[in-house]
Amino acid sequence: MRLRARTDMALAMDLRHAIERGQLVVFYQPKIRLATRAVIGFEALLRWRHPKFGLILPADFIPLAEETGLIVSLGSWVLRQACVQLKSWQAKFTRHSGLSMNVNLSVKQLADPGLVADVKKILADTQVPPESLKLELTESALVSQIEPARDVLARLQALHIGLKLDDFGTGYSSLNYLSTLHFDSLKIDRSFVNRLDSDPESRAIVEAILNLARSLHMTVVAEGIENEQQLAQLIDLGCETGQGFLFSKPLPAELAETLLDSAHAETMHAA
Repeated sequence: MRLRARTDMALAMDLRHAIERGQLVVFYQPKIRLATRAVIGFEALLRWRHPKFGLILPADFIPLAEETGLIVSLGSWVLRQACVQLKSWQAKFTRHSGLSMNVNLSVKQLADPGLVADVKKILADTQVPPESLKLELTESALVSQIEPARDVLARLQALHIGLKLDDFGTGYSSLNYLSTLHFDSLKIDRSFVNRLDSDPESRAIVEAILNLARSLHMTVVAEGIENEQQLAQLIDLGCETGQGFLFSKPLPAELAETLLDSAHAETMHAA
């Protein structure tokens, strides 16, 4: 416990300088139209290239960022980087002009009084069409924040950006969130997708989520698709969009661009 505490303290100190030292990098996982396997957007995912510990995944440093309050500045940096990258891709790949970008939002950011103004400024600076930006919040993070979140989410939605409820089905008050907050999209948690090809109950849950979303005029993304059997079942159930290692792991920007370039070339050739 003492060793872990010392490690966390050292990481927290390093994290304070990670942006200025150029150690943080955004990876991009493609979002796929399941029926055609076309890339329709990306999810921005933060990575930390630590000089001593190598590539550190978010699960190992985001909790520290939230505890220390650094998550607000980190989140703003990720959002700006993702929007700059999205604008570049939209301009370069004109046949992919409808590309969207999903960026995760911490509940700590949601509590920051400067959040809406920051998002508005980033959209203005980067000239990203607001409707192509989607902010994701996890269901579990909202358990104690429903009332404070209501106004902020409404103000974010007034900017015409999308709001996605992540990890849907794993929390405690899902239907309450849908009826009182301003989400327009759901993400089916990977725990249900992973068991689709082996557990009839998981298929029933996924089907129920899809039916609920359709009745509320919400879009749905299935995450964690790992094999063809899961893909086939999702298509059969009417799920239109997904992401997972079956299609691609999270990629550095240059490799994500190579993926887009390849898809763009195929589209041009077909035309």
